[in-house]
Amino acid sequence: MNKRIGILTGGGDCPGLNALIRAVVKSAINEHGWEAVGILDGFEGLLWPGRYTKLSYDDVSEILTTGGTILGSSNRINPFAVKEEKDGRVRITDRSGEVVRVIKRLGLDVLFVSGGDGTMTIASGINALGVPVIGMPKTIDNDLRGTDFTIGFDTAVTIASEAIDRLRTTAQSHHRVMVVEVMGRNAGWIALESGIASGADVVLIPEIPFSFESICKAIELRRRKGRLYTIVVAAEGARPLGEKPVVRREVKTSAEPIRLGGIGEVVTHEIESRTGIETRVTVLGHVQRGGTPTARDRNLATLFGIEAVRAAHDGKTGIYVALKGNKITRLPLRQAAQGIRRVPVNGLEVQAARAIGMRFGNE
Repeated sequence: MNKRIGILTGGGDCPGLNALIRAVVKSAINEHGWEAVGILDGFEGLLWPGRYTKLSYDDVSEILTTGGTILGSSNRINPFAVKEEKDGRVRITDRSGEVVRVIKRLGLDVLFVSGGDGTMTIASGINALGVPVIGMPKTIDNDLRGTDFTIGFDTAVTIASEAIDRLRTTAQSHHRVMVVEVMGRNAGWIALESGIASGADVVLIPEIPFSFESICKAIELRRRKGRLYTIVVAAEGARPLGEKPVVRREVKTSAEPIRLGGIGEVVTHEIESRTGIETRVTVLGHVQRGGTPTARDRNLATLFGIEAVRAAHDGKTGIYVALKGNKITRLPLRQAAQGIRRVPVNGLEVQAARAIGMRFGNE
């Protein structure tokens, strides 16, 4: 049966999305002769007319190594709770019915959705309204339930690790403490993995609340041993014991109203004021999302895209594809919407980090 499929990329952009789009479109055309339609700017493209484009084999042939997403993305709109501000008041409207009508008007047999937990929550809701949906996990935060890795994570860790490597040389030269703030929201995967890869001395993650006393103690101990510099990696959602994460700003009309950020500045100030050691902060920010995807992210995106198309061919919707061990599996889409996957505080990575002397600020 000839199908017309739609594909959208929701939430924050990340390296590897174009590789995913390429895999879905090429395998749909090559293996089944289906027609592919790209929805522009995430779910926003299903709320305003004309924001879609047909995708041919040639349209996706040269995008494997390109960062970002040719379809555009957005994390501003949740169709089930569209926020609009008027006269200083925010009104919330459920426009999910409009999304379903647009999908039917476009004649889409299956909607392929790539995103993180927020996007997958929306996708699960749209699927519950009768739209056949297949999810494909992407987020640099690596916090989606059910999958060991998400598209974009490996590139983000690689970028963060390379940045920390560069900061180490200037920390050594000036005997400074260097604090590096990385993304990750409420999960510490980027901080932990880049910290291990770069040999960081202290890693602060949301899953393990820290104390400034413990951080400063670790720095002073290093200095007594002749190590006159320290590298501290802080996840944006890290927080001192008994306190809330630092919020950079709030956006009332956004589907993601709380923007974390600023913990690096707080940690830098506390270290310098408590120890008197010159301390500098570097916030990597959106550089972690940009540029060419690593080979691993390109390959993972390709495997996810192909498996998603095969699931559609098998008539299996309401699922998302995931990596478990060395196998690509299919899991219920609703599972991806059941909260985030956080770093296990006694898991393999944390144990390995402690074994080589890394501190988490709670010792």
